[in-house]
Amino acid sequence: VLFLQIVHILNMTSAKIVSFLLHPEESLHSFQIRIEFETGISTGNQELLLETGICLDPRKPASQCVIDGVRGWDSYMVYLFDKSKTVYDGPFASRSLSDCVNYIVQDSKIQLPIPQLRKVWAEAVHYVIGLKEDYSRLFQGQRAAMLSLLRYNANLIKMKNNMVSASQQLKAKLEFFHQSIRLDLEKYSDQMAYGISSEKMLKAWKEMQEKASQCAQAEDIGYLDEQIMALHTEIVELQKSPYARRQGEVMESLEQRAIDLYKQLKTRPPDHAYSDSTDMVKIIVQTVQSQDRVLKELFGHLSKLLGCKQKIIDLLPKIEVALNNIKEADNSVMQMQGKRQREIWHLLKIACTQSSSRSLVSSSLEGTASTPAATWLPQSSSGNVPHPLSSMATPEDGENFVQVIEENLNYLELFSSILQEARQEQNSSMMVS
Repeated sequence: VLFLQIVHILNMTSAKIVSFLLHPEESLHSFQIRIEFETGISTGNQELLLETGICLDPRKPASQCVIDGVRGWDSYMVYLFDKSKTVYDGPFASRSLSDCVNYIVQDSKIQLPIPQLRKVWAEAVHYVIGLKEDYSRLFQGQRAAMLSLLRYNANLIKMKNNMVSASQQLKAKLEFFHQSIRLDLEKYSDQMAYGISSEKMLKAWKEMQEKASQCAQAEDIGYLDEQIMALHTEIVELQKSPYARRQGEVMESLEQRAIDLYKQLKTRPPDHAYSDSTDMVKIIVQTVQSQDRVLKELFGHLSKLLGCKQKIIDLLPKIEVALNNIKEADNSVMQMQGKRQREIWHLLKIACTQSSSRSLVSSSLEGTASTPAATWLPQSSSGNVPHPLSSMATPEDGENFVQVIEENLNYLELFSSILQEARQEQNSSMMVS
């Protein structure tokens, strides 16, 4: 018997306690099936919370419900919530009266002998204490729900911070991309008339610009941020609410009054005297009324807690979708940036190839014209022979390659005509001599 494991489940939807004997190595799912049979709450809608607000792990055995060294194996509670409900409004029936206590409640002025009255009042005191303990257990269940809500809220804040950080990074990359491609398009337009042009590349760049504008939609998380901030404010208000703190002072005071009345009755001698139960019945009625009031406040506050928790559960998938959209947009921007840079380097390669070709043509033209020109051109005053193509236009960066070739061919024709005239003069002088 001492090694048996008993689990007490407080059903927060009905305010009733159900106790179970755990089987050795029983799985949590098997345990939840038994709970469903007793409470009517399906396994999919069951949420089992420890006092710390931690939800039971379905991968671990059901023995995780029993924690050694907390308050004893026979008094520790596990709190059962129905995830399909967010409003717990009762009605919740108080614990039933025993026959003898119900007898004096029906007629508080009835006279009973002192020995019999002691037994009846002892049960009445027990009933008042039980009402207070019922409230204390339900309040502890509400506290477990609050701790669970704070755990969900911490996870929400973490995901929100990740989302905001990813959105800011995407915004910075988009700004850089827009500035870069705007400058590239301007410089490209400036050199199209005399440099390299590609309609296909220009069209691709403009499509990139439009696609980057569409990616900017992913960074718009303002609507989610507003919902999260409003929810955070609501949770803070719930934490500050007086209903988040224990409201059982009146019941504790009534409990002490009932105990004092019983002690006074015990001091009376067990003679043949009789007495009524008016004072004790007043305490019982006031305790029941006080419990009804505090339970109404407790379950109203609990419903708000569960409503906030459901809002967090609904927000988490939206944040995940927003994060995935931001990551996809970020990858798309980086791919477009890499593609454009590769195209720019390709243009640079083409430009370098054309520049090398122009240099080779210019060098061949200069080498052909320099030998015959030295035999007939006069020397300058300094003794240096001017280069016959020194006045030629050399190909500079950005000149049209065909135009340069045409200019060089014109100079070559002029140079050939000068050579022919010089040969004719030389032949004439030889004939005269």
